[in-house]
Formats: sequence, structure tokens, C-alpha cells
Amino acid sequence: MSVDDNTPVLRGCIKLPLATDELLEVTAKAKDYAIMHGAAMRSKTNFSPDSLNFAPFVLVPSSFPRKEFEKAIALQPIINRLMHNVAHDEEFITTTLAETIKVDEFTANLFNIYRKVLAHGFTQRISLGMLRSDLMLESRCPELSPLLDSSAGGGDDDDVDADVEEQEQRRAKDAKAKTKTKANPAKVGGCTSSAYCCWKQVEINTIASGFGHLGPASKTIQSFVLRELGHAEKLQRMPKNDALAGLCDGMVKAWDIYAKPQAVILFIIEEVSYNICDQRFHEFYIRETYPHIKVLRRTLTEVHRDGKLGQHKELLLGSTEVAVIYFRAGYEPGHYPSQGEWDARYLMETSLAIKCPSIHYHLAGTKKVQQALAQPSVLERFINDPEEMKAVGKIFTGLYSLDDNEAGNANYEMALRTPEKFVLKPQREGGGNNVYGLDIPDALKRMSRVERSAWILMDLIHPPLSQGYMVRPGSAMPPQIVDMVSELGIFGVVIGDAEHIVHNYQAGHMLRTKLSTANEGGVAAGLGALDSPYLIDSDDEDGYY
Repeated sequence: MSVDDNTPVLRGCIKLPLATDELLEVTAKAKDYAIMHGAAMRSKTNFSPDSLNFAPFVLVPSSFPRKEFEKAIALQPIINRLMHNVAHDEEFITTTLAETIKVDEFTANLFNIYRKVLAHGFTQRISLGMLRSDLMLESRCPELSPLLDSSAGGGDDDDVDADVEEQEQRRAKDAKAKTKTKANPAKVGGCTSSAYCCWKQVEINTIASGFGHLGPASKTIQSFVLRELGHAEKLQRMPKNDALAGLCDGMVKAWDIYAKPQAVILFIIEEVSYNICDQRFHEFYIRETYPHIKVLRRTLTEVHRDGKLGQHKELLLGSTEVAVIYFRAGYEPGHYPSQGEWDARYLMETSLAIKCPSIHYHLAGTKKVQQALAQPSVLERFINDPEEMKAVGKIFTGLYSLDDNEAGNANYEMALRTPEKFVLKPQREGGGNNVYGLDIPDALKRMSRVERSAWILMDLIHPPLSQGYMVRPGSAMPPQIVDMVSELGIFGVVIGDAEHIVHNYQAGHMLRTKLSTANEGGVAAGLGALDSPYLIDSDDEDGYY
């Protein structure tokens, strides 16, 4: 993520600033409203299981282009199918991760479980995928530039397999085109505004894809605020968001497939859960909507202590049979403090329970796999329809291997020459692990050639700015107007085995917004804020500044 003086600014849904008295009153109300409607988290600095803070939120919704939002929604079932096919391609996963598992102990441990399960055959062939595809608007979309003709590669589809010199030439053209078109962003290359002509995928999450509750809760808070400010007419531009129902119904569909009425849904959780509301609302939705289905919450340590396999390899916790396992933990090394937790993960993978994610789905979500998928020649392996392949290919930004080979070494040198153009990503989820810009050379120089293969390099995205009030626990009142950037997550649910997909649908969305000066943006990590999209059209008079 990168912004500079030439970065376009999206106009907000209402005119700011607000009068101080009005701002103070509506912010105080919104804080209480957030707490009383479950938009809350436990404090990391003053933790208590008996108290909550409101989750950081943006006071009014942030603008997002309707066309690009609808495009992302429509594309999600294709991405679901892509990831399902990837997860079930043993050769691809094994080959793609071959170098990474030599140097990344955590990924190697996951892969060892995968290898052992493969050797004995999958007890449960059905997998439940609850995915989230995260994306950001790209204000330097190559399609905007009249300088980019077919000789330059015909658009962003070919970025991923151009050689290093071509890639750098095209970036220079993009920057030059951006400078020339800044004076008239409304009419460039057939698009209406350079601020939001296209979007790029940041990553695909296949494990612990959170904010199924907090996404819709964001809309609830901001709808209240807009009504309080006398702008109820704006609510029609805030899209419907049934993420909580969509994700929970996915778990229930898997429970139905398991077809044992007494079996339960098991949530795997951390020892301490800060993002408690988001997790609990999933549980409470299932219990309230489907009262015949019981939900249990257990840590990996507790599963190791109490779990066993039954006569038919069913997973038993004591005498209770588990139908579906939903992992909200297990995605980072700290969740496995001893061998016991790894043994628990293996026990679950060998059981009859339907996993979300199964071990092969977990591996399909690694950064290294996603870097490989960004190559058109690889994408053809998993998507047959040419139009679908083109649509998916266009969302990838530049993703580069750092393996110890000719291409990886060339990418390494490229990162040292122009580090400000990139972000360095490891095989980790949960936020706070990436290396940005000018910090990259020192990080790379500390790695051996072999160690580099555990990381990938990604082009920095240049999103447009929005401006608004970010409200945080303990922050000064009244809040100040700040420059922000947003990341949209689209949820998807897919259920099936290697041969058949039985359910595949888009399941809602979430929007996280952060200060434009912040690299990381996780709300649970304390760096982002809850938000929701306010859809603007390309012909809106107030669509851009």
C-alpha cells in the first residue's frame, strides 16, 4: 500500500467537517451503540474476560465504486472454485511448497500432516471452505493509461510473467501516465475516474476468515450515525450484508452433510480470545437459528487432552461426536506451543469430521501458492473457461518468487534496487508480519538464499484516499479528520470433495480502513477500524475530488 501527493481522494458520503458540538454528541452515541450491538473487543493492554471496549470504527461509511464492488461480488464463486481445485491438486501443492518447507518450520509442520494424511487416505473427503478474498482499489490501473499499448503487454494480465526489465519499464510508464492524467481524472482511457478504475487482490484467506459479524455490525453503527445526522437517504447506497448468516449457514450445511443429529460443531479457539464478539456471534447465530445444533469451543490443547477417534474414526471429545470443525486458531506458530497441539491437529485431520479448513485448504492459502497462481500459465490448470480465467487473472498484482534460481535471484536484485515499490510477505496469517518499502533490503540481506524461499515479493498497491473520522477507545475527543485507505473483503463458502462441489456461493463482505500512513491494517491487531462501503457510481457528480 502506497500513497503520495498525487494520490486521488474519493469524496465522502457526507460533507465534512461536522460542527464540533454535533460531532461530540454523535460520536458519544456511536460508541455506546457499538458496545450495545456487539461491535466490541477485549482490550489487549488491559485484558479482562469480564469487560469489553468498542471496536475501532470509522464514523461514516467510506466511498467505494459500485461497479468494482459488484464485480468483486460476482467473481467470488469463481475464486471459491479456483481455491477448491487448488486444494485438491496434490502435485501442485507439493511442488509449489517444496522449497518453502525446507526453511519455514511452521509450513513444514503443516505439510508433514498433509503428507501423512495423504499416505493413509482422507477419512473425510468433504471439505468446508469459508474464504475471504481481500482486495484494494488500485489508482494506477494500467488500463487507464493511453501510453500503455499492446506492445507493453496489453494490460496487467501479463505483469506476472514479464521479465524484470519489462516490469520496471511498465511501472515507470504507469507512474508517468498517472502524473499526466492527474489534472483530469474524470476522463482517462475510457474510465470515469482514475481513483477507482480497478482493484487488485491482496490475498485469499482460507483459515480463520474473521469479521463475519463485525462486517455487518459496521453497517449497523454507521446507519445509526447517518440517521442521527439527518442523512437517512444515504442508507440506500450501503449494500446489504448478510455475512454472519452466510458463513454460519455454511457450517450448518456441512453439519447436514455429516448427517448425525447428535453431533456438534466445534470451534477451535486461542487460549485468550480478544476478538470475542466476532467469534461468539457465529456461535450464537447457530444456536438461535438452529437450536438443535450444539456448538463447543475448545483450544488445541484441550483437544489433545480430551480428543480421540471412535470405532469409525469419528472425532470424540469425551463421549461427544464432532461433525464440523471450524478453526479460529491454528494459523500461526504461537498456537502450537508444544507437540501436543500438533498431535491434536493431526488427530482432527485424520477424523471423519468435516474441517474448515482441511489441511489441504490451509496449505492452498499460503502466500507461496498464491504467488504461483498469479502466473497465467498456472491459472489455466485450474480454470477452464477463458473468460473466467481472464477475469481472475486481471485481479492479481505482481507477485514474485524469491527462490534460489535465476528468476528468484533476479527478483531479489529488483527488490534491492527499488524496494519502495514492494512489500515482502512471509507464510503467515494474522497481520503484523510483512516488511514494507525501504525496510526490505536489510530484511533480505539478513536471509540466506535458501531462507528467502519462505517469502514472496508483491507489488505495492496504490489505493485512493478517503477522509473521515476514525474513532478508537481512549482516543482524544472530538476525533480529527484523517486520511485513510480501505481494504474490502468478500466472503465465500464452498463445500465439496475432489470430484464434486455441492455448495458454492458469495457470503457477504467486510471493509477495514486504516490511516494512510499505516502499513498493516488489522482491526484485531489494533491498526485498522471497522467500516462499510458507501457505493458511488461513475457518473456521480460527487464521485471524486
